[in-house]
Amino acid sequence: MGVLKRLKNMGLRQSFFLLSVVCLLLALGLTFGVYQLCNAVSSRYPTGGFVIHYNGEVTFMEEPTPEQLKILELMERIRLTSIVVIPAGGVGAAGILFYRLKLKTPIAVLQAGTERIRAHDLDFTIPEVSSDELGQICAAFETMRGELLKTNRELWRQAEERQRLNAAFAHDLRNPVTVLKGTVKLLRQDRTDEQALDRLESYANRIEQYVEAMSSVQRLEQIPVVKKPLPLPQLGKELEETAQLLAPGLETEFHFPKDGTAEIDHGLFLTVAENLIGNAARFAKAKLIISLETDGEFLRLSVRDDGPGFPGPLLQDGPKPFGRLEENATHFGMGLYTSGLLCIKHGGALKLENQDGALAQAVFKMG
Repeated sequence: MGVLKRLKNMGLRQSFFLLSVVCLLLALGLTFGVYQLCNAVSSRYPTGGFVIHYNGEVTFMEEPTPEQLKILELMERIRLTSIVVIPAGGVGAAGILFYRLKLKTPIAVLQAGTERIRAHDLDFTIPEVSSDELGQICAAFETMRGELLKTNRELWRQAEERQRLNAAFAHDLRNPVTVLKGTVKLLRQDRTDEQALDRLESYANRIEQYVEAMSSVQRLEQIPVVKKPLPLPQLGKELEETAQLLAPGLETEFHFPKDGTAEIDHGLFLTVAENLIGNAARFAKAKLIISLETDGEFLRLSVRDDGPGFPGPLLQDGPKPFGRLEENATHFGMGLYTSGLLCIKHGGALKLENQDGALAQAVFKMG
């Protein structure tokens, strides 16, 4: 076993030379043995002819019978044939051993690996077969397979991220579009307030800015954060308008500061607020409670509904992209997921809990 192991780890040229020499030596030894055996058999039979002695006398030898002559001729043919056939067989045996010991396993491994890659299956490994040139090729093949798998996984991750980004883009546009459609409906019914046109212009500008921002990013985490001081009463008024348009049939209770400012990203804040209010409106029975508070470092937006509360897996694992709360739901969970990412992007977090219904709290770091 030790000899075979050393032979497997030996270079191809060295191993082929060694196997050829060994097989040729064995073949020559076998040829010599066959030659000697034929001579021994032939010596048992008379060969005929005559012998001339030193004194000039001639002695005729016994002639072989026809049967004995056939045996002698056979032995001669065996001797002549063995000189050619056995060494040639030794060379052939060297080739067969070289293939079985050095080539068969690496070729089979590479062929199987190629077939799996052709079938788009990269979840396997190429074993280490030897230390020779073919073993190094197998190692290089394994490195290539690993790089291909890494590249495929990265491409798959990017595709999933792009899918999440597109879903978030579509989701976050839905709420501003709903506000615009609601305002247009009020305009058609001639039941608008004084801020209707301002609201139309504000949300149109928000959609334009959001489209421009999202078109330049590859990941949700790359969305830029641009903070500026905003009056808290203004934020409260915008939350009231958003609730009126996204939850028109629900009783809504508001708690906002009467003065003060918050240095935050306005568009990002409104996107999170619309997601939380829209989500709460879908599950509330009759009432929403929306509050806004600040401690000088963080701004906290809380949205509570009197619905059944968040599911246990959602509270335990947090929002997931495309995580539906029901099997046949039309919403894909992107609102809470993107809101959590945007809160983290803003230096805060999204907290979910069940407290007399469902409570979602978005925290934004100011300044």
